[in-house]
Amino acid sequence: MNVPEQMHAMVLGAPGKPPQFVTVAVPKPKAGQVLVRVHACGVCRTDLHIVDGELSDPKFPLILGHEIVGTAVQVGDRVEQFRLGDRVGVPWLGWTCGQCRYCLQGQENICNRALFTGYTIDGGYAEYTVADQRYCFPLPSSYGDADAAPLLCAGLIGYRSYRLAGEKIERLGLYGFGAAAHIIAQVAAHQGKRVYAFTRPGDSDSQAFARRLGAVWAGDSTVLPPEELDAAIIFAPAGSLVPVALRATAKGGVVVAGGIHMSDIPSFPYHILWGERVVRSVANLTRRDGEELLAIAPQVPIRTEVQTFPLAQANDALERLRRGRIQGAAVLVMR
Repeated sequence: MNVPEQMHAMVLGAPGKPPQFVTVAVPKPKAGQVLVRVHACGVCRTDLHIVDGELSDPKFPLILGHEIVGTAVQVGDRVEQFRLGDRVGVPWLGWTCGQCRYCLQGQENICNRALFTGYTIDGGYAEYTVADQRYCFPLPSSYGDADAAPLLCAGLIGYRSYRLAGEKIERLGLYGFGAAAHIIAQVAAHQGKRVYAFTRPGDSDSQAFARRLGAVWAGDSTVLPPEELDAAIIFAPAGSLVPVALRATAKGGVVVAGGIHMSDIPSFPYHILWGERVVRSVANLTRRDGEELLAIAPQVPIRTEVQTFPLAQANDALERLRRGRIQGAAVLVMR
């Protein structure tokens, strides 16, 4: 396939400044890597945390984006998983060492040397990107490019959070009804769980959206649900929601913090934790999470709600996400 020497990309030069639409060289695939022509790339809240300087040690200059859908157009030596023309999904986890105790214990998501797409290696806010074949996924054919993109982070982190909330739960609370919650609400409802959706106070549109996707109740995050929860997942980056969720959770329940960044958790009385309640975080994803979710997605079937933007309008998409003006997920599409 013909590949140009240069491409358009949104490049972040420093924290606190918006990415710039510039022309850069198309990367070359090394051994084990695939060069992907990007068709769509989801816009994630993690991208905002990087832009705002809330996550430490990103590479600069940096091409953001870790929900990438595209086509393999070149392959490096020793690439066996993909052939030219294959559709490729590239997620947040971009590389692990395979040798540390975490990797050897099946916890590659917390490998100390891990590299992350759109954070410590360049991502998909560009017309082309390179990725390690071992950390990419084939995608279900039933999903278009833009519709598949949110599955690769919002879906994967949401799915890992849901899995770690416990297999035997019946009543699940979702705090922050954005990209991840709108996917996991569908999975949970499909599996017979009663889903309770919590949004910003007064956000009636998101509450109606949640009910359309299977929630049995939707309301403000400041109020208690009509029954105690077996588990709650907090997708909003607000530490103040941890004690709120604990108060809504039954004894033995689990509160999962599903984001990579959260504001400080305020002090709270021990009695809302007592009763063998658990508070836990979720870090990144494993390849197993990706394989399981992408197998489940067509069975549900998960319907992703997306708002699309051209690459040059990435900053508009980020600002709309910041202000809570995206229903479902924002996705950049390459023209």
